[in-house]
Amino acid sequence: MPEHKVGTQEEFEAARAELLAEEKALTRRNDELTRKRKELPWVPVEKDYRFETEGGTRSLANLFDGRSQLLVYHFMFGPPYEAGCTVCSSIADTLSPNVVHLKARDVTLICSSRAPLDKLLAYRERMGWSFDWVSTAGSDFHRDLGFLNTEDELRPFLEGDIPPTVSQMAALSGTDVLGYVTEGPGLSAYALSDGTVYRTYVTTARGLEPAMAYYGLLDRTPMGRHEEGEQMYWLRRHDEYGET
Repeated sequence: MPEHKVGTQEEFEAARAELLAEEKALTRRNDELTRKRKELPWVPVEKDYRFETEGGTRSLANLFDGRSQLLVYHFMFGPPYEAGCTVCSSIADTLSPNVVHLKARDVTLICSSRAPLDKLLAYRERMGWSFDWVSTAGSDFHRDLGFLNTEDELRPFLEGDIPPTVSQMAALSGTDVLGYVTEGPGLSAYALSDGTVYRTYVTTARGLEPAMAYYGLLDRTPMGRHEEGEQMYWLRRHDEYGET
């Protein structure tokens, strides 16, 4: 445990009151951003995307499953992967138990990946998740949203110094660096109105942190995320902690 300032209860309460004021301001700012997010223009989805599901081949509209809103988590699990991305797997741990609550608010949540459906479903069983998972079946769904990169686009990155964490995550997924970084994570949202599907929101990178519940909790511990200077990423799939 690193050295830290030690004070009295009175000093703590005074500092905590100042911090609380800033936390409340941040909450109000987040409420404002939520309002602006809801006001984004809806874009009609004109391409006829097709997905392989447990119930057969379906269109994007079919994935709403009778509801008017759809959230899709673009899970990094490419065709050469032997296991889903470790980070995406940690996000799925948060998504799965929330499916039932989202359904209660007219929202269907699914995951989408490019790997074959049988591989996705086998991994879902291993992890114990309950959400529906679809394969993009060779469509441009992930590509059109910026969650799929070509080797040419990645060349500057591949010819540079590959961060150890990238090599580590690739190995944990049973693929090489190119196979790993070809995929990208993301979250996209859709509305179904009068038979038309609209894209309403897309995010990636740190925009996905609300689905990484452990970070919000770590941010409130004495040492926080404590990742500074670490060469290898600490995160593992939930059934891999303790393994050597």
